[in-house]
Amino acid sequence: MVLFTLSTTSSSSSKLKQHSHQSFSESLMEHTIEDAESIIHRWISPEHVHSSSFCFISSLFSTENREEAKRFIDAVTTLHSGMIRLISVNPTSMKLVKAENLMRISMTHLSKEFYRILKSNRRYLDPESVSIRSSKASDSDSDSDSNTMDDLKMIADCMISSGYSKECFKIYKRIRKSIINEALNQLGFENLTFSQIQKLEWEVMEKKIRKWLRTTTRAVNTLFSGEQILSDHVFSSSSSTIRESAFAEITSQTALALFTFPEKMAKCRKSPEKIFLTLDVYQTIVDLLPKINELFSSDSTSTVRSQVDLTLVNLREGVVSMIDEFESSISKESSKSLISGGGIHQLTRYVMNFIVFLADYSDTLSDIISKPSLPSPEEEKDSGDSSPVKSRISRLILFLLCKIDAKSRLYNDVALSYLFLINNVNYVVVKVRSSNLKTVLSEDWVKKHEAKVKKYVAKFEEIVWGEMMTSLSDDVTMTAEEGIKRFSDGFEEAYKRQTGWIVPDSKLRDEIKRSVGMMIIPRYSGFCERNRVRLLENVGFDPEDIGNYLSDLYFGSGGSGSGSSVHSSGSSV
Repeated sequence: MVLFTLSTTSSSSSKLKQHSHQSFSESLMEHTIEDAESIIHRWISPEHVHSSSFCFISSLFSTENREEAKRFIDAVTTLHSGMIRLISVNPTSMKLVKAENLMRISMTHLSKEFYRILKSNRRYLDPESVSIRSSKASDSDSDSDSNTMDDLKMIADCMISSGYSKECFKIYKRIRKSIINEALNQLGFENLTFSQIQKLEWEVMEKKIRKWLRTTTRAVNTLFSGEQILSDHVFSSSSSTIRESAFAEITSQTALALFTFPEKMAKCRKSPEKIFLTLDVYQTIVDLLPKINELFSSDSTSTVRSQVDLTLVNLREGVVSMIDEFESSISKESSKSLISGGGIHQLTRYVMNFIVFLADYSDTLSDIISKPSLPSPEEEKDSGDSSPVKSRISRLILFLLCKIDAKSRLYNDVALSYLFLINNVNYVVVKVRSSNLKTVLSEDWVKKHEAKVKKYVAKFEEIVWGEMMTSLSDDVTMTAEEGIKRFSDGFEEAYKRQTGWIVPDSKLRDEIKRSVGMMIIPRYSGFCERNRVRLLENVGFDPEDIGNYLSDLYFGSGGSGSGSSVHSSGSSV
């Protein structure tokens, strides 16, 4: 009986305490609702409190209302906390219905304010402006920028903590995504399909690639970077997953479109002239890669990183394929036309200009050409220091030198054949020495091929001038006058034979004429002096005139412009 009485008393006491706690919570909620209503009704017309549409008295988040905005946010936050407490003690309380309705009205109002701030402050919230605001914006702009971003953060924090994250993100993503797309459109980016890209003429494609280079660099360094700064600030109170998700949904689609473009480009028909812009695209992405990996580091943006990796793979394959195509075009060149005067062949000019430009991308190529191609015989002798890039470029030049040698054999005149070799091999050597090719191929390569040019020059001089020099020997079977006449006839024949020949390189041209002069003039003068020969008219040349005639050679069919003609001098030695 005693036990029953104690039990009944204890139960009654517990119910009394519970009722007391519920009454206190409801009383507290009543005050919270009244406080929230008084603040909310200042910004939402009372007659529209229970309607689906309502009007704004003025903007809550304006400069003059900033303190009032904070009180509004505090009231909504307190209201939500009170609702949580009341639900825990009396989930069926009628006070919750009124609180929930007030919360819904408040969230709708904040949603509209959130939308208004995002929409009307595009100048301050432009991703580029956000990313460079510290260095480019004025103090007033910077203050406005910070206040605007802080207002967005305040609203986002309130909506997310109140369970309205979905509504907040929906507004944010829609506005910010449209701003990113609009910025790219203004930069001139076009999201073309593979079919559209395939149909473009190369001149048009080239312009679009150059525009892509500028757009992508700007997008990564300012647009995407600024967008991440803004997202991280607005949702700084939220989890990293929420921040990453917001950034991903705003930027991923645009980023994928940007980095899919070069992949589509790389899959189009490949030709050597496209290689340099392809290398520019590849290097641009490689340069931006650290920033790309930083911006798109989360799982939610992994598709962007995967696309970038795939694009780089396709670009590498494209570059290698174009080098292969270029090599094949050298090998297949089969023109039989002779270059007048033994000058430089157009194939030599084209190939070397191409390779010179290629060498400027040696650092980029070293990342693309991972394995050496089949080494040339020269490289097999010195394969220890042969890099993949050096090996490939050496191979291209070797193909050219083989073609030069084959084309030299098309000349009937052996001397002219050697002159062709001299001019074309020298052109190769000069191009290598005066460009980044020298660094790629080494000084030893240059010296080795300069020695080849000198060897060809010596052979050329021997063929052209060697036979007539035998006339100046002290042969007892031939008089001095006969020797001079024979020499003069030979010189005149050699001169006339070479009047249409050309050495385009002025330095090489002077060296050849100097070498020939040193070979002929001292020996001819000495012969005349030793034999005390008096030159008769039309019998021999004055030694002093030999140099003048030589100076007129190797300018091509037009000569040096001096209009010299060959004839024997009548003056005495």
